[in-house]
Amino acid sequence: MAKRFDTGTGPSQRQLRVGELLRHALADVLSRGEVHDPVLTAHVVTVPEVKMSPDLKIATCFIMPLGGKDKEAVIEALARNKRYLRGELAHRTNLKFAPDLRFRIDGSFDEGSRIDRLLDSDAVRRDLDRKDGTQDEDER
Repeated sequence: MAKRFDTGTGPSQRQLRVGELLRHALADVLSRGEVHDPVLTAHVVTVPEVKMSPDLKIATCFIMPLGGKDKEAVIEALARNKRYLRGELAHRTNLKFAPDLRFRIDGSFDEGSRIDRLLDSDAVRRDLDRKDGTQDEDER
């Protein structure tokens, strides 16, 4: 029977700490332009989050190119250079094992803008006005 790591309580402090350590190291490597790939040198890439597996063997790196352009090309370029990046992260961090890197597009920026659009909608403004004590004409 396979081990189940999902306890439903969220990531441990160790997972969070290692993820943040790897996020800083990966952002440093990408910002200094140490990866010699034409796609990566042409884009500024942000690394908002790195999630670690419970055994710390897999790091899922959420990335977003500045401006959101050429997302798939950047993901492919990072995947092509995964071996080099893993080696660089191993040198920069003091971990027993260098985790396998997986790259995904970060959807939190899109989700944040979707929530902003919802909060700016007329229906939400109307509901907030009601809460302040004012009434609509149809309620009088």
